[in-house]
Amino acid sequence: MELKGKNVLITGSTRGIGWGIAEAFAKEGANIILNGRRPVPAKLIETIKENDVSCMGIAGDISDYTAAKNLLTEVEEQFGTIDILINNAGITNDKLLLRMSAEDFESVMKTNLSGTFNMTQLVLKKMLKKRCGAIINMSSVSGLIGNVGQANYAASKAGMIGFTKSVAREVAPRGITCNAIAPGFITTDMTEILSDKVKEQVTQNIPMQKFGTVADIAQAAVFLAKSPYITGQVINVDGGLVMHA
Repeated sequence: MELKGKNVLITGSTRGIGWGIAEAFAKEGANIILNGRRPVPAKLIETIKENDVSCMGIAGDISDYTAAKNLLTEVEEQFGTIDILINNAGITNDKLLLRMSAEDFESVMKTNLSGTFNMTQLVLKKMLKKRCGAIINMSSVSGLIGNVGQANYAASKAGMIGFTKSVAREVAPRGITCNAIAPGFITTDMTEILSDKVKEQVTQNIPMQKFGTVADIAQAAVFLAKSPYITGQVINVDGGLVMHA
């Protein structure tokens, strides 16, 4: 898919990986819709517009179906239909399973997995009519191999992978692709809080011996959006951390 002039909606895009993806698509000439739970700062919108593209910011809790629907209605009124959806919004609430409350589990599942369902179903209605579109879901290596203290997060990200493959099969006949990216350890605000000791231990388990960057994830997202014959795939961007024999 040619990205210039296309409308790209990225959930959870006011910082970190989501923001990096927004910048990468803007450099390709795509119009950007930024989203967060809180109002999007004007300076972020102006930064995207410096790429000579259109940009809007819209607040909304995508884990709530009605809120997600209202969000999309407002976006379509200003931009028209969405060509590329990137389900990036996600939260963590790490605890060992025996200390994890039902609310700890359900809140993560609601945002990460239900939010992905909400936005995908709503956006697909117009994509199917156009017989064109790309959906990219941000999963995680935790969804592939699990992680101590992340039963809720890993379950949500594993669910996204199954969701991605099922949706890909359903919409492929209409020319729509649906793929997932599974980041490994990426340098962001979330990983910066880790102690040097933990970072060192993690790095020793990564074949490339280093954390990835937001740009690594953004490049993968751009690649998938441009690829009309790749669908139902999970692209690990993890420095070799997860390798399947």
